[in-house]
Amino acid sequence: MGCSLSGLNALYDAANGGGDVWINDNRFRIVRQLGEGGFAYVYLVKEVVSDSSSASAAGLAKKVKDPSHLSDDGTYALKKVLVQNTEQLELVREEIRVSSLFSHPNLLPLLDHAIIAVKPTQEGSRNHEAYLLFPVHLDGTLLDNSNAMKAKKEFFSTSDVLQIFRQLCAGLKHMHSFDPPYAHNDVKPGNVLLTRRKGQSPLAILMDFGSARPARKQIRSRSEALQLQEWASEHCSAPFRAPELWDCPSNADIDERTDIWSLGCTLYAIMYGVSPFEYALGEAGGSLQLAIINVQVKWPAGPKPPYPEALHQFVTWMLQPQAAVRPRIDDIIIHVDKLISKFSE
Repeated sequence: MGCSLSGLNALYDAANGGGDVWINDNRFRIVRQLGEGGFAYVYLVKEVVSDSSSASAAGLAKKVKDPSHLSDDGTYALKKVLVQNTEQLELVREEIRVSSLFSHPNLLPLLDHAIIAVKPTQEGSRNHEAYLLFPVHLDGTLLDNSNAMKAKKEFFSTSDVLQIFRQLCAGLKHMHSFDPPYAHNDVKPGNVLLTRRKGQSPLAILMDFGSARPARKQIRSRSEALQLQEWASEHCSAPFRAPELWDCPSNADIDERTDIWSLGCTLYAIMYGVSPFEYALGEAGGSLQLAIINVQVKWPAGPKPPYPEALHQFVTWMLQPQAAVRPRIDDIIIHVDKLISKFSE
């Protein structure tokens, strides 16, 4: 997909008090805000369909690779990004490009997008706005669900833990199977959408490819190592960030196994609601970086009966401080399938 730069795209409809947005030829009404962070806002929107726009509605259907991603009731999630400089413009273009590469049931698909030029305001120098349209999942993220469950002292069953995790592995395998492989670089509960399904484990979908990049990098100098660390500090959430992204050697080969570390942290979080290292943030003199580099994992009290020791061992296997001995995604999938067979209810 190319990026559209047209003054006609995604403009608010003044007659509706700023409540309507156009993305290319399709019109959407903003229902409510779902979230925000940094320079981005996420809205629940509903497609506005009239007799005259039936052709344009078909236009959205033509753009979508998988018709199952089209909403039955016309509701979608719209991410609006405020672009204030050339660097941010390149970042959002890269997010669009990378998002458009992937097509997998456990990766959130980009349905349509537009980038428009806007006049700078007196307060700031914003010169573009980007609009990205996605399927909506109103049950929230794994983080939302974990926080709600923690408040009720509830836990996922062992079966649900493994099924949620297995779906994340499937999505990551798709990304890691590219040539060259792509790393997500920010696998964490806040980037996993969960949809509750009656009589089934929740549907898990990995989202937000703003940090996704070709996974393999050769670091051959101190300056390259520091550049990688600086990039990781901006793009990879600290409690889920692999040790080699905290303290990168001057001679290192970085690959997609940075995601395996984050995946191990996320499996722990599916069970206990937090990263295995976040306890360090609450300790006097505690250091998140040291806890991660030294792999100082603490196992909290869990459900009764507790999770099987095999799940703890599985997490530990992924949390190898040396990336070269960390398992790859195919190894993880073989192991999780064995655990599913063993603990299926």
